[in-house]
Amino acid sequence: MITNTALEYKGDLYPSKIISHQHEGDSVFFHTDNKVILKVTILRDSLIRFRFTTKGYFSNDFSYAVDKTQLHGYNFLELTEEEAYFQIRTSKVKCKIQKRDLRLAIYDLNDFLILEDELGFHWEESYEYGGNIVKMSKSSKDGECFYGLGDKATQMNLKGKRLENFATDQYAYQKEQDPLYKVVPFYIGLHNKLSYGIFFDNTFRTFFDFCQERRNVTSFWAEGGEMNYYFIYGPQMQDVVTTYTDLTGKPELPPLWVLGYHQCKWSYYPESKVKEITSKFRELKIPCDAIYLDIDYMEGFRCFTWNKNYFPDPKKMVAELAEDGFKTVVIIDPGIKIDKDYWVYQEALEKDYFCKRADGPYMKGKVWPGECNFPDYTNPVVREWWAGLFKELISDIGVKGVWNDMNEPAVMEVPNKTFPTDVRHVYDGNPCSHRKAHNIYGTQMARATYHGVKRFVYPKRPFVITRSAYSGAQRYTSSWTGDNVATWEHLWIANIQVQRMSISGMGFTGSDIGGFAEQPTGELYARWIQLGVFHPFCRTHSSGDHGNQEPWAFDEEVINITRKFVSLRYQLLPYLYTMFWQYIEEGVPMLKPLVYYDQEDTQTHYRNDEFIFGNQILVCPILEPNAVGRRMYIPRGEWYNYWTNEFATGGREVWIDTKFDEIPVFVKAGAVIPKYPVQQYVGELEFDELTLDLYFKLGKEKSVVYEDAQDGYDYKKGRYSFLSFRTIGKEKELIIQLHKEGKYDTPYSKYKINLIGLPFKVTEIEIDNEKIAFDKEGFELNHFLIVDKEFNELHIVGE
Repeated sequence: MITNTALEYKGDLYPSKIISHQHEGDSVFFHTDNKVILKVTILRDSLIRFRFTTKGYFSNDFSYAVDKTQLHGYNFLELTEEEAYFQIRTSKVKCKIQKRDLRLAIYDLNDFLILEDELGFHWEESYEYGGNIVKMSKSSKDGECFYGLGDKATQMNLKGKRLENFATDQYAYQKEQDPLYKVVPFYIGLHNKLSYGIFFDNTFRTFFDFCQERRNVTSFWAEGGEMNYYFIYGPQMQDVVTTYTDLTGKPELPPLWVLGYHQCKWSYYPESKVKEITSKFRELKIPCDAIYLDIDYMEGFRCFTWNKNYFPDPKKMVAELAEDGFKTVVIIDPGIKIDKDYWVYQEALEKDYFCKRADGPYMKGKVWPGECNFPDYTNPVVREWWAGLFKELISDIGVKGVWNDMNEPAVMEVPNKTFPTDVRHVYDGNPCSHRKAHNIYGTQMARATYHGVKRFVYPKRPFVITRSAYSGAQRYTSSWTGDNVATWEHLWIANIQVQRMSISGMGFTGSDIGGFAEQPTGELYARWIQLGVFHPFCRTHSSGDHGNQEPWAFDEEVINITRKFVSLRYQLLPYLYTMFWQYIEEGVPMLKPLVYYDQEDTQTHYRNDEFIFGNQILVCPILEPNAVGRRMYIPRGEWYNYWTNEFATGGREVWIDTKFDEIPVFVKAGAVIPKYPVQQYVGELEFDELTLDLYFKLGKEKSVVYEDAQDGYDYKKGRYSFLSFRTIGKEKELIIQLHKEGKYDTPYSKYKINLIGLPFKVTEIEIDNEKIAFDKEGFELNHFLIVDKEFNELHIVGE
């Protein structure tokens, strides 16, 4: 850890003066007379990598986080030498490297200082393990704010916090508890209305201090490995997040059903219980697309087996569930039971696929099956073998998705709850100890699982969810926030965690609705559902030790609220699907904290509760009991109350009255919000009409809608529909322009356009330059019109 004592410790070492440099392609190397080398690589004009070594040469350059399929390129690179420093200039920034000690500073092209080293890079030799403890300290500006870092259970703004990255099984964690399940060593700095990002790509245990110890110093350090970090220039937070997400990769589009509502519990068994649950959803008309089987579906918790007493014919059961619209998702953990009669164990043993201790024996630890060995997912051969194990589950039985748990990795009955540090890993040809591999173990398991599910579910799309993850895991898997608790505090935590994950590149995330541990009241469950339907991943999950947590475990009022909000999610599926499309195409997070949405408004810098769902819906959950309303901040711009259609001007904090069956939801003026009819599961209904809720705005606004066949890969061949709606609002006229791309022909033929907030009485409607007859009285009563989906321009004129 960096402390004052540590910083003053005489064992800390620093780069000395530069004695030579070379410019090779996109990189510049600086050599000091004490064998430190700094390699500066310009990946883009706004993306610069800084990599240090203290031994006179670099080790093999390897990263699990960086998406190697991404092509990088810059427009301009110029190296100049001054008396005291070297300067690297791109078309976006200038980087000055001091000759005397390698300390660096980054400026914009107007010479405004974005970020500069305080002590800069320094290190301390690790006599216990070998190698270095690598450290970096940066000067922080007055009023600077910090965001990101994944699933941290703390305030959105990290100013004044010290945080640790070490994937940890934290059952029933609390607010401010750290570390947690995920490791995302990426943060966003914001000062003077300007944003930048730092991604510290180091898989050892890492630490970040955001001006906690010293008021104007931000530092990050690791217990081993390299000082290897990326600087990302905004100046908008949107630019930083998009660039980071491009760097670490984006997922493929999920099947639409994955964005529906999911139900889970530890555990639903036997088969009769599973069918009782699914039947009740259909009986109560609460939409649901997926049912989960936790560890009790297995024979003695052995992965890739079934308990024949509970599930005598799993293939038949899964098929019958599918007939009723339910997709089956099963859990798979990394611990493989030590059992000579267990085929998975025998295969791994024969092929030498398990992790080993330093002196040769296999890593042994206790998890649910008892004593287990653990596959080394950092070995590509092991990942290929693991992927092949899913054939029976997916191809033969018909399971549609896989849920990876306990993959921090978690080990029971040991003090540190995980592997010993001397466990060895292949690390894709870069052999190392568990100190280096720990934080990426869960991601590599999810990666292997993803390739297995994808192989056997083809030509459909795969679905994988993981508890533990490192930067880049989003390429393979969705995630949830782990073993939370049924408390109001945890509802607050869930709201912040999912927002934070969204701007940390891992957008496809949700929480266990209602809390995993303990039992929620009906009021808490209802408020959590009202938040959870606006999260990218939407699943109720609970521990069986604490009672039932299905919607009908509470009273009739909670059942009705659950039905209302889950139905709303199903109506908004085309909007949600479009959000996901923009995430994978453009790196735009699906949830946007207010500071992301408007960083220039300082009132957003410390907001925790409100967020933008997609681009045009503002959500503010109710986070305390007995609430009849709440204060909230409406960001700058013009908005409509979703429930009342009342117009609201933003840039102010207001009191909003709410009922128990509502939370504050606002829609941006000018938006076109697409809606499907309520379905009990994706694909249940055929419909000939897409509803478009259009909220009038004086001025211009653009909205988009992405659709395809909802599964499969035809969309990659251009068989998709991408609609761009441009609305132009005038005092006595509304113009709607529609542009369509893609070769997919949507199954509906008409749009039902609900016109909300029209400030004039309609006298004339013209479609593609032709006036149409319409029932003026009926229109004034209902304010909607139905038009053919092939229109190009619609004029609504009034008086």
